[in-house]
Amino acid sequence: MHAEIVQEYTFEAAHFLPEVPSDHACARLHGHAYRARVHLVGPVDPRTGFVMDFHDLEATCAPIVAQLDHHLLNEVEGLENPTVERIAAWIWDRIAPALTMLACVEVWETPSSGVLYRGPEDRTR
Repeated sequence: MHAEIVQEYTFEAAHFLPEVPSDHACARLHGHAYRARVHLVGPVDPRTGFVMDFHDLEATCAPIVAQLDHHLLNEVEGLENPTVERIAAWIWDRIAPALTMLACVEVWETPSSGVLYRGPEDRTR
């Protein structure tokens, strides 16, 4: 039996997008209440009944998300142009080494605008 588990994190952060035209709303400093979701897909352990214990998933992901919370994202190394796509990839790159069953990182910057990132094209499974 396989299953997909999802854990959600929230963080508040400010950013601006330096690569958009100067009259674009996102060129100005502004903030979001972000939601990030981490998806793992894998076999359900017959003994524990888990794909992965949520406590262990939290131990891996929470410190990474904490690096973004209440920060100016442009000042976070690797997020100089912090689009939601790049934020999702940044999270993926930092948690993927510890989460071999990682399937997707979602990041939502508004209730209606977000991205689902499934890793770099050259990732092998």
